[in-house]
Amino acid sequence: MTGAASILRVAAGQPALVGDLDSTVAAHAAMIRAAASDLIVFPELSLTGYRFDAALVDVLRDRAVLRPLIDACADVHGIALVGAPVGGPSIATVQVDADGLRIAYRKVNLGAGEAQHFQRGAGPAVIDVHGWRVGLAICRDTGIEQHTRELTALGIDVYACGVVHHRNELDEQERRAQHIATSAKVPVVLASFAGPTGEGYADTAGQSSIWAEDGSVIGRAGEEPGEFTTAILRRQVPADRRTHRSRSLH
Repeated sequence: MTGAASILRVAAGQPALVGDLDSTVAAHAAMIRAAASDLIVFPELSLTGYRFDAALVDVLRDRAVLRPLIDACADVHGIALVGAPVGGPSIATVQVDADGLRIAYRKVNLGAGEAQHFQRGAGPAVIDVHGWRVGLAICRDTGIEQHTRELTALGIDVYACGVVHHRNELDEQERRAQHIATSAKVPVVLASFAGPTGEGYADTAGQSSIWAEDGSVIGRAGEEPGEFTTAILRRQVPADRRTHRSRSLH
């Protein structure tokens, strides 16, 4: 893509769910600054936890509360993808950058329990990050072949998703990420919830990860809240082109 950056610094993070929105926003903002990436991806419903009864987040009404996210993105010149329940109601990916916040994607493929509380989104979505086309997905989307095909057909350079899985579902989380990377032939940035949350998810998988298009892991966080991993994606260079690191933020 003409004018696109030759490298993209990406991160997948699993911030601690502190309890109240102000504190959880602060935890996200601290991780944005620590990761210092062009793009950082957070888990499904990362701002509220995976709870069907959580108060909806309004990107206009709650702008003052969410302001630390905007300021953190401005400081690192990056974009954050945070998870939140929004008007609709929908399970959404909210894009944050120095200019503010917007709803970038609404989850299309809802689980049975989710469908009783939320509306499905209209379809796949892509955002631009420094000239890289980033396709968006949320949790169950990652296991739906049609969604992956439709998203890939839009022309993407990176696949970014936020998920919540039980710890005993880690193998499935890994299988999906690897399959998407190799079938879509793009890197995958997967942010997985860590720590206890609602709706029966007392023991979540964590281990947020970044995958190369050949299906190899190039970045992985651990199981605990407060951890993140980063990688550098490069265009048109050999397969060993990427570097990665993992860190904790407690």
